[in-house]
Amino acid sequence: MAPMLRLRLRPSLTLILSTLLFAHILVEVSATTMTFINKCSHPVWPGIQPSAGKPILAKGGFALPPNKASTLRLPPLWSGRFWGRHGCSFDASGRGRCATGDCGGNLFCSGLGGTPPATLAEITLGNDQDFYDVSLVDGYNLAISINPYKGSGKCSYAGCVSDLNMMCPVGLQVRSHDNRRVVACKSACSAFNSPRYCCTGSFGSPQSCKPTAYSKIFKTACPKAYSYAYDDPTSIATCTRGNYLVTFCPHHR
Repeated sequence: MAPMLRLRLRPSLTLILSTLLFAHILVEVSATTMTFINKCSHPVWPGIQPSAGKPILAKGGFALPPNKASTLRLPPLWSGRFWGRHGCSFDASGRGRCATGDCGGNLFCSGLGGTPPATLAEITLGNDQDFYDVSLVDGYNLAISINPYKGSGKCSYAGCVSDLNMMCPVGLQVRSHDNRRVVACKSACSAFNSPRYCCTGSFGSPQSCKPTAYSKIFKTACPKAYSYAYDDPTSIATCTRGNYLVTFCPHHR
């Protein structure tokens, strides 16, 4: 009887293992992924800052050479922001600095945000719907786009593909150390620290804080990105159970 009993158990064990493997595959497939592609002619060091209470991913930053890609799995209901740092140099211990988007002189941002100006890609994962956008509220340093795929719903593109450094007003320009080129473009809030531009104080509502001449320059160049704090209607995008492609310098070929 013993040999027959063992024979009967084997198919059941195989079925259990197959079921567990299939369930694992389903989890892998259904997990939200975000793939970063660097189309810039120079290296980019993506920075990652989670929202309060959310886990830090990839230690908060990594290096991405030109024409390379890297993929992260996002935990359910995760939210946070991504940005590109450039002109970076780090030693063996991960200490150094970046020309733009620096996070405390560290390769791994470990939850720190990037020093403005920096173009931000933001996402909030939901049970039924994800919300995402590209924001110029903290200024601009690199062109970024977000393209969803394998999702349902409108799942529209968000981003700023224009090179705002080429058209940045003089009062907002951040120039290289040799003063030969513009490496980033400040927001009017960062440049002038005025409630009117920062949407604070008596300007702290959508009704009182309206587009300015500076935010209109950003909006004209990048109609699918936040140009100031209350630029919601034309800037935020939604998708259900999508995966996302974040491209740095998408205008480069």
